[in-house]
Amino acid sequence: MLTGAAGKLGNVLRKELPSRLDLLRSTDIVPVGETHQNEEFVAADLGDPAAASKLVEGMDAIIHFGAIVKKDADFAEINRVNMVGTHSLYDAALRHGVRRVVYASSVHAVGFYDQTEVIDARAPTRPDNYYGLSKVFGEAIAQLYWDRHGIETVSVRIGSSEETASNHRHLKTWLSFADMVHLVERALVTPRVGHTIIFGTSANSASFWDNRFAAHIGYDPKDSAESFRNEILLSDPNPDLNDPVMKYQGGSWAA
Repeated sequence: MLTGAAGKLGNVLRKELPSRLDLLRSTDIVPVGETHQNEEFVAADLGDPAAASKLVEGMDAIIHFGAIVKKDADFAEINRVNMVGTHSLYDAALRHGVRRVVYASSVHAVGFYDQTEVIDARAPTRPDNYYGLSKVFGEAIAQLYWDRHGIETVSVRIGSSEETASNHRHLKTWLSFADMVHLVERALVTPRVGHTIIFGTSANSASFWDNRFAAHIGYDPKDSAESFRNEILLSDPNPDLNDPVMKYQGGSWAA
């Protein structure tokens, strides 16, 4: 099951995954348009625990990309969808015997680290807003349900998954769509993951993140933001180093 199917990354996954699966059950609060072969769509609000339970029934795994993604969202909105909704999914997974979750976490769970620092998955979280806080909560739920119930999760701290890299920060955080799909696949098929946190980034020449604790996933990115470096340097040759985009790992969301 794929949540957040109508979003940017959800639509990429909807295009790539159905041909590799017996069935992809896509869900979002808004329609996705025409479905692909081996795909079905169910409109649902993850903030409704009963709806979440019904969605999960019959599924082998959950790819949880559904969330409110706004840096200025208030806590009540973030709590209902990103936090209550995520808990509802894990509770439903436990009820229906789902043993694997791929959770779309975010750089914003650690967004207040300075760009001069290199961190790994064991560094304390430093969320840069309520959205980032909700991603920390999701990672904690994943850890709890692994420790207590044996439900495995790969929490992917997505950097900047865009069609192209377009600013200086992206040279270290960019995750191509193709590498994102590959990472989700590895998170689904690796035999044993427990709760693994992995930073979602392509094979960029530099990075804020050390993925050594996720080596067992077998993630092997092929793309790099280097192909966009000259264009970025030409468009912004003298960036302001005090600008949050250049200062914090979470970029402008830490402003």
